[in-house]
Parts: sequence; structure tokens; C-alpha cells
Amino acid sequence: MTTLGRRPFVALLFGSMLGGCGGYEVKNLVKSDIDLVTDEFITETRLLVRELMAKFYARNPDQLRRGALSTADDRLRQLRDTPGPLAFEELGYAQEIAALELVFQESFHGDRVFALIVGLGGMLRRAYGYNTESFLFDSLDSRALSTSARNIEILLWRLKNNRQSTGAPFLISSEYQGRIDNLSFERVFGKLIALQDMMSRIAGDAGDRRVTKVVHTATSVFIPLPI
Repeated sequence: MTTLGRRPFVALLFGSMLGGCGGYEVKNLVKSDIDLVTDEFITETRLLVRELMAKFYARNPDQLRRGALSTADDRLRQLRDTPGPLAFEELGYAQEIAALELVFQESFHGDRVFALIVGLGGMLRRAYGYNTESFLFDSLDSRALSTSARNIEILLWRLKNNRQSTGAPFLISSEYQGRIDNLSFERVFGKLIALQDMMSRIAGDAGDRRVTKVVHTATSVFIPLPI
């Protein structure tokens, strides 16, 4: 067998050996250390968004009656079965911050929890380039990651401070009947903010503070992610 003819065999043998070593996958050959870290960040952000959805539906079960599906599990499957950008007819195909704005509109009579999760989840998907995992030649925009962190802070602030004309919150989270009784929402939001900020630093351009300056002047307005 010539050297040229042996190369596919050697490559196949090498790949199969790696596949049997400590669970190492062949696809990881085209992943840098940063890619492997990014994969963990993507997985964790999606798990945290799902956790938030479960928490919001538990505290706002009436919202399910407003939507197209009747259980939180159905909603979860709907999101899992939708790759890429999140856009749904029942929300008028509003995405990302446009979907988040629906949560705080009294004229919106649909499922506010779904609008929040679609907006938040869609924004985070875009921040990672709509990838479910990262490979060697992928690149991330640190500004998009940082902006998404600021938008999560704004979302948390508006959930606490924005009220309907009746004085009731648009969605019940940490506060119920005028008192703070559940801090788990803040913990989950805090984890998401920390992950996005950390990934922004990893992606580079961490010294660019222009986004932060914008937030100081408009703390209740969602910021469009860079195109």
C-alpha cells in the first residue's frame, strides 16, 4: 500500500481511537479550547432560559390560557423544535427585543411568559450566531454578547418596576402581593448576565465600554444587538 493510499486508513484509525478515549469525539478535532468553552456556555444559557420559563409559568399559570398551547411542556417542546431565530405567528412574528416589548404592553393579550422567553431566548441565540455548538472557524461578536447582558439587566429592572394601569405587575416573578418572596428569579437572571459578560470578554474587545455608556442614559430601553 502506498503512503497516499494509507492516509485515509490512518485517519480513520486515528479517529476511531480518539472516539474510544475518554468520550472524546472526532468533531472535537476541529474545535479549539475556546470552542469547547463556548459550547458549555451555549448549553448553560439554554438550560437557564428553560428554568426561567418553568418558574414564570409556575407563578403565572393564567398566561398558558392565553396562548396557543396549554402546558409548559408543550411550550418547551415548541422551542426545542424551532432551530435558529424564534418567530411565531401568535406573537406577530416579533423577535428578540420586539418580543420582549410585548411583555410590557397592556394592549397585548397573548401569553406574556411565552413572549418573554421567545424574546430572551431568541436574543441569546443570535448572540451566539444561532449556533448550538462552536467550531474552529466560527467567530463571536463580543458586542452582541455584552449587549445581550445589558438587555437582561434591563429586562429584570422592568419586571420589577413596570406596572399595568391597575398597579399589578405584568408578570409575577420575585414579588407577590407587595412583598419580595422569591429571589430565585434574580439568581437565574444573574447567572445569565454573568455568562454573557464572561463570554464577551473571552470573545475579545472587552475594553469597549460604549454599550455601558448607552445603558447609563437609557436604563429602561432595550438595546438592539449589533448587526
